[in-house]
Amino acid sequence: MIKYIILFVLLFVAELLYFKVADKCNIIDKPNLRSSHSHITLRGGGIIFLIGAWLYCVFFGFDYPWFIIGLTGICTISFIDDIHSVSGKTRIAVHSISALIMFFQWNIYSTEIWWYIIIALVLSIGIVNAYNFMDGINGITGGYSIAVLLPLLLVNYKLQFVHVSLIYTAILSVLVFCFFNFRIKAKCFAGDVGSVGIAFIIIFLLGSLIIKTGNLWYLIFLAVYGVDTSLTICHRLILKENIFEAHRKHAYQLMANELHIPNLVVASIYTILQLLISAGAIYLNMNKWLYFAMICTILSLSYIIFMNRYYCMHAEYLAMQKAKSIK
Repeated sequence: MIKYIILFVLLFVAELLYFKVADKCNIIDKPNLRSSHSHITLRGGGIIFLIGAWLYCVFFGFDYPWFIIGLTGICTISFIDDIHSVSGKTRIAVHSISALIMFFQWNIYSTEIWWYIIIALVLSIGIVNAYNFMDGINGITGGYSIAVLLPLLLVNYKLQFVHVSLIYTAILSVLVFCFFNFRIKAKCFAGDVGSVGIAFIIIFLLGSLIIKTGNLWYLIFLAVYGVDTSLTICHRLILKENIFEAHRKHAYQLMANELHIPNLVVASIYTILQLLISAGAIYLNMNKWLYFAMICTILSLSYIIFMNRYYCMHAEYLAMQKAKSIK
């Protein structure tokens, strides 16, 4: 227990020190089209997730070297992108290389089924980008990450797919970040380094669980983000938009911007919903794939109904923005 207390204090101090560096180096987040905030705020507070992983190695040992190397690589390019823009091709290349390095930790290169590697790479890059897309309002990245990490912790007590200290360290890192971000007026934002970093950590934990059990349905632990991201991409494709450009079309963004639901309430809805879904996956005595299909169907229908009802408000906002730009 004493190790975790010391670790928590060090993480807290590290975050405060980063704020001084970010303030001095002008690492800030200015509101843009995608933003749901109107004030300039420190960016990159999510670097604490990488620092937490490094401190894990100091306190508990260098048990997952390939994972740590991959995490460091993907966080480095993301932090650079937080400071000044990096081309999409460069980001994707580094993301892919980092994931491929992490795969050594999973030992999947020894498999004769080569397409497992392709599937793992596509899922990893997809989850990283989904997490990054969903990081748009105060509290949502931290809250949702807790909603994913807690079920993983519960399952780990039964199956022991990773050292429990790694999950505890990730949770402590997220709690420190939430202290400064889960606020009406956030002290900092996660930045790409944060959203991408915690996504990579979750991918490693979830992938380790799936590999140990052979149960791909554990992806249900990411169901809420997965459905929102997937259907938003489909929606934008239907609208013939460039899916790589900034936007505010996610369900959580409409809730926060058009419906004016407080950011922390929206973040809490996503967090609680994912916790309930994951609890059902763990404790309900029913076919897990059937449960997976039911949840994805319910979430998808809810998304479609929500968009049919409220997307017109966002369309009106876009029309006003276009009219202003013409003037």
